[in-house]
Amino acid sequence: MSLGDEQGYTDEGQTRTRLPDGDPYGGAARRGGRSTSRSLVTVVGVVVLLIAAIAFANRGDSTKGSTTGSNKDTPASSATSASGVKPVDTKSGGIPSGFARDGQGVQSAAANYAMVLGSDGMFNTVRRHEIVQTISDPSTVSRLQSGFDADYSVAFLKKIGLNDDGTAPKGSTFVNRTLPVGTKVTAFTDSAATVEVWCNGLFGIAGGNATDPVTSSWFTVTMRLSWSDNDWKVLGSSQKTGPTPVAGDNPVSSGDEISKAVQEFGGFTYAR
Repeated sequence: MSLGDEQGYTDEGQTRTRLPDGDPYGGAARRGGRSTSRSLVTVVGVVVLLIAAIAFANRGDSTKGSTTGSNKDTPASSATSASGVKPVDTKSGGIPSGFARDGQGVQSAAANYAMVLGSDGMFNTVRRHEIVQTISDPSTVSRLQSGFDADYSVAFLKKIGLNDDGTAPKGSTFVNRTLPVGTKVTAFTDSAATVEVWCNGLFGIAGGNATDPVTSSWFTVTMRLSWSDNDWKVLGSSQKTGPTPVAGDNPVSSGDEISKAVQEFGGFTYAR
């Protein structure tokens, strides 16, 4: 279930991906006809490797220093690259904490918070309270917790096929994961920020006699955060659908295969 599937969230996101330009070797490594001389083959081989190495080293730099033509609107390759700064190594309530008081830190916080608010832990009352109390700004804890409690009522859990404690029926696996794809800061000061998190979500019950298969969705979560007690905390959030890519032609997996994958593959901690 994405955050937008819950009550209290409204539909209100931009990310860019740059792919390598064609063959990194520029076709230089293709072999020609049979050589008539072993020494000639050796010389040609060395030249080809040299050309290939130069092409590889220059790959992705073709837009540097150019501001004319179509290249002027092309994003730099660093726009979506990792920063190289180590992610946080502390946790509070099992959730990463201690984010830096800068643009990168608030993006990492927003991605982590979007992930945990869109997790299966939100369907269990005890764990939900731990999550909300850990990531919320003190001024909004009561409001957010009461809102989420109303969203995840026993009636709602039964409606989607779960037990009263948020677990799946015996022999099946409940799947609810939010997978951040990218982040964008839309407002920032050293005391407050707004971050958009583009996400892919998985939701459903796999295996057993489940009648609602696990489905995927795309959405953008807008997180409003404040700097409180030496960390970024959630003031509120909203959501809109998309951006949604064209679905691929992969064959659909069986419920048992999805159930096994969810049990074997753990989630991630995100950092920009």
